[in-house]
Amino acid sequence: MPRSHDYTGVAGPSRDQPVQAAVLLVNLGTPEAPTASAVRPYLAEFLGDPRVIDYPRWLWWLILHGVILRVRPARSAHAYQRIWTPQGSPLRVGSEALAARLQEKLSEACNEPVRVALAMRYGQPSVPSQIERLQREGVRRLLVLPLYPQYSATSTGSVIDAVAEAMRSLRWPPELRLINDYHDDPAHIDALARSIEQWWSTHGRGEKLLLSFHGIPQRYVREGDPYFEQCQATARALRQRLQLDESQLLMSFQSRVGREQWLQPYTDATVRELAANGVKTLDVACPGFAVDCLETLEEIAMQNRDFFREAGGDELRYIPALNDTPAQVDSLAALVMRHAGGWKEFAPRTGASL
Repeated sequence: MPRSHDYTGVAGPSRDQPVQAAVLLVNLGTPEAPTASAVRPYLAEFLGDPRVIDYPRWLWWLILHGVILRVRPARSAHAYQRIWTPQGSPLRVGSEALAARLQEKLSEACNEPVRVALAMRYGQPSVPSQIERLQREGVRRLLVLPLYPQYSATSTGSVIDAVAEAMRSLRWPPELRLINDYHDDPAHIDALARSIEQWWSTHGRGEKLLLSFHGIPQRYVREGDPYFEQCQATARALRQRLQLDESQLLMSFQSRVGREQWLQPYTDATVRELAANGVKTLDVACPGFAVDCLETLEEIAMQNRDFFREAGGDELRYIPALNDTPAQVDSLAALVMRHAGGWKEFAPRTGASL
C-alpha cells in the first residue's frame, strides 16, 4: 500500500501568522507504488503530455494506449522496485526533504512568513491542486521554481503549461513569477563542484568524469529548444570550476526512447566505449537532476554500471545528486531571494545571511 500524504506544503509558519507569499517547487513526479497498476496512469499522464511527445495526437494516442501502456508499465515497475525505499519513492522523499530544508532556510532569511510547497508535474500532488490550495490559504504572491536546472519545453515548459491551466481556473489568481532555469547560476555550479570534490575526497577520483544529462529528441533543439546549449554551458562551467579539460570531463545524454534521433553522444554507448578503450574507473554525475530518482539510481548506478563492466571496465561510480544538502538549499534560497526581489515578504531579515 502506498503511504498517504498531507500536501499542505512543508511545515512552515504557524497558522496564526498571515502567509501571503509562497514558493512552489515542482519536480517531475512519481507513481504511488512500484507496481504496474500504479505506474500505468502515471505513464499515461507523462507520455500523454504533448510537450513530451509532440506527434499528432490521434497517432500518438493509438501508439500509447495500443502498445506502450500494455508493455511498459510492468518493465518500469520492475525498475522502480529496484530503488524503492521503505519511505516510498526516492524522488518524492528527496523532494519533500529539499522543500522542508528550503522552508527552514527561507524562514530564517525572510523578513515575513513565506511558505514552501511541493508539487509534481505528473502524479500527485498536482500543480493546479497545490496552487488552488495556496490561494485558499491566502497566498497572493507565488514564485514557481521547477527543479530542472536546464530549460526544456519538455520539462519547464510543461510546468508553465500546468501553472497557466491552474491560473485560468482561479477567479483571483495570485501575482506570479517563474524561474525558467538556473543552469549557469554561480552558486549552483559551485554547489555541484563542491559535491563532486567532496565525493572524490572520500572515495578517490576516477580516471574520467562523465556528466550525463537527460536526453530529448534532436528535432526539438532544431526547432528552438535551448536545452542542449544550456547543458553544454553547465558542463563548461564545471570544467572551469574543477579545472578539468574536455578529455577529463565528458558529457552525454541518457533515457532516450523510440526510433527518433536524440541528443548525442548517448550515455550507454559512451560508457561502453570508455570501458572498451581501457578506462577502468569512471565517475558519473547527473547535473540535470536536482534530486535522485529512477534515472539516476537505476538507469545510471545500476544499468550503466553493468554496461561498463560488461565492456571491460571495473567500476562505474555514481556521484549522488545534490538532494537536500546544505549547498543546494543555500543556492536555491539565494536564487529564490533574487527572483522574488521587490516582494516585501522576501526582504532579507536583519542579520540573516545566505
